[in-house]
Amino acid sequence: MILITGGRGTVATNLLSLLRADGHAVRIGSGRPGQLPAGMPAVACDLRNPATFAAALDGVTSVFLYAEPEYIAEFASAATEAGVGHIVLLSSSAVLDPDAITNPVAKSHLDAELGLADTPMTISVLRPGAFASNARGWSFAIKADRPVSLPYPHAYADPIHELDVAECAHALLTKPDHRGGVYALTGPQTLTFAAQIDLITEVTGRTATIAHVTPDEWKQQMAEFIPAHYADGLLDYWRRCDGVPTPITDTVTTLTGHPARSFTTWLEDHASEFTGCP
Repeated sequence: MILITGGRGTVATNLLSLLRADGHAVRIGSGRPGQLPAGMPAVACDLRNPATFAAALDGVTSVFLYAEPEYIAEFASAATEAGVGHIVLLSSSAVLDPDAITNPVAKSHLDAELGLADTPMTISVLRPGAFASNARGWSFAIKADRPVSLPYPHAYADPIHELDVAECAHALLTKPDHRGGVYALTGPQTLTFAAQIDLITEVTGRTATIAHVTPDEWKQQMAEFIPAHYADGLLDYWRRCDGVPTPITDTVTTLTGHPARSFTTWLEDHASEFTGCP
């Protein structure tokens, strides 16, 4: 039995489809299992509530684990007691940043990795960089014919398709070849935010423009959606990436046997989110 945590996430839902297509026994863990779509093999597993761990892990041999650090020690203990042999942790390449200890975005993933470091089971760590799906945050402005506010339009990223991340997790969970490693995942290209905005226009046909704002202006605009300390962490990261291309890896090919999907492919898959048309 494989337990997938973070049941409402795009990686988790894609991973569930891949595992079920192969005939694997799977259950989806969520803090709100009743809100998952009908037909999902749901179980209560709130990563911020250790009381839910034992039942969710009963009979489980492998886990796909979202990086929630608050009770990572308790989860590791419950997994050990349940006889789990392998955990695939969805972390982030942000753990490699020089300020990972003080950056709240990076530190949450780093703490999750460290919390599993001394466990007796095999730990495989996926460290994706920027998800292509981060572009969804621009869709509201684009659909409303407003410019996208960017404090660092020439900061580089390495957008990766969530399906590629799910396929990497699937490979680690179902094949023994690469288990126990730490894997940096990127898309096939390093692109500035400005280049990504241009591709949105090209692929969707919906004109996307940029408003170059100051970091403080962006932080004020995002105050309703992003806590201030997380906003500061993102701004620090983008500042370091301004004009600096992101190194690209071939890890997706190594784990899945095919090259990583491009940002253009992600846009083609999700064009309706920017146009409002089905």
